[in-house]
Amino acid sequence: MAASLLKFVRLARQSSVIASPWRERTRLTRTITPACMISTSKKNKDSVSTVEPIQSPKTDTERPEDMFPADPYHEKNWISYGYDLVDKEDDRFFHRVTMFLFISLGLCLTTFVIAYMPDNKLDQWSHREAYLELARREKDGLPLIDCELIDPSTIELPSDEELGDTEIII
Repeated sequence: MAASLLKFVRLARQSSVIASPWRERTRLTRTITPACMISTSKKNKDSVSTVEPIQSPKTDTERPEDMFPADPYHEKNWISYGYDLVDKEDDRFFHRVTMFLFISLGLCLTTFVIAYMPDNKLDQWSHREAYLELARREKDGLPLIDCELIDPSTIELPSDEELGDTEIII
């Protein structure tokens, strides 16, 4: 009786999930339809019913052996990772592949790519160029920072006649 109860519980656990659609032998169909009966009448008919009558085991020694095997790696003690509820080896394989892809390739490879990305904002280039420009100005004897970035004699400004009534804001 305990074995049939365990079989019923295992079947109920697997009934709402379709495992491994790429393998025909592991396809499961819904065997138990969940339903919620709502009654609006008086609550004088509340009762619990079972599919099979629950019977106690004949001896006390049958129950622990059936429900809890001594070996912790026994098939009955297997808990699925959620990738395949029927086949233990497939479940472990897909779990290991998924963890390898997410942890090893996902985190490590992403960290490597971010660490060795090129200088997109050109921050390092601008610092390097500034040091080179300071060294050139020191060598030529020019001031390090010049108040006139462009020589005023090279700029051609429009005449007053060309500007006309244009407002000039300084």
